[in-house]
Amino acid sequence: MPTDRVVGVLAVQGDVREHLAALAECDVVARPVRRPDEIAEIDALVVPGGESTTIDKLTRAFDLREPILDRLKSGMPAYGSCAGMILLADRVVDAIGGQQTFGGIDMTVRRNAFGRQVESFEQDLAFDGVPGPPVRAVFIRAPWVEQVGDLVEVLATVADGPAAGRIVAVRQGNLLATSFHPEITGDTRVHRLFVEMVRSAG
Repeated sequence: MPTDRVVGVLAVQGDVREHLAALAECDVVARPVRRPDEIAEIDALVVPGGESTTIDKLTRAFDLREPILDRLKSGMPAYGSCAGMILLADRVVDAIGGQQTFGGIDMTVRRNAFGRQVESFEQDLAFDGVPGPPVRAVFIRAPWVEQVGDLVEVLATVADGPAAGRIVAVRQGNLLATSFHPEITGDTRVHRLFVEMVRSAG
């Protein structure tokens, strides 16, 4: 398949390299995005895991926020993992004072819902739209989704344990978000799903 799409990874903080490597296996041009003028040069954007409040502050400090908002409003596909899910949410529970998101997905997300770093865990998930065996999901200080609007498609929920039934992957239109980190497992199927969305968006 031709590498005719350019997917940027927001590269102000977080696990940027891992997303770039995963995307490079999906037959697209993957490049880090650090400057406002680079937003106009991409077909889609990945917002990586990291610290959502730090990413928010840095995108504003580097004048990236408004260009990103403009592109999202015009229909640019975007995928957010972990902190990226928070940044694509319209509403955040337990947000830090003054914290802003890009929004776009009609959902309410709770920050650090699964607990602290020491409570990180892995679980196999059935993931709608991803063929093959269950997706191995790595949760690190992860959020979960507490509420979704009518236009949001729930793609995966936690199968068992204290958080059974919690929503951890969603899609709304050209926007995709996961609570977990597929970029660190070597399984590129979630990224390939996103690339399919990018190609379908033209």
